[in-house]
Amino acid sequence: MTGFPDPFEWHVAKSGKFLIYRGGILVTTISADKATPILAKLGDDEEANQQVLARVTGNYRRGNERLAGSKRSQGW
Repeated sequence: MTGFPDPFEWHVAKSGKFLIYRGGILVTTISADKATPILAKLGDDEEANQQVLARVTGNYRRGNERLAGSKRSQGW
């Protein structure tokens, strides 16, 4: 069990495709040739793995989001 409320899980299929799940639902499938550098980044550090998987799926905060309806997001 990780410290993440809804951690990513991953699996490499027999075909070599890299499958990423979250909450038991498949969120991303990556071809075998594109999966090689991603697999190289995964290791024993679960927190680092979660960060890598979040970036691969595009499911992470960049820190530059703005609240909808704020003056700043409206160009004020």
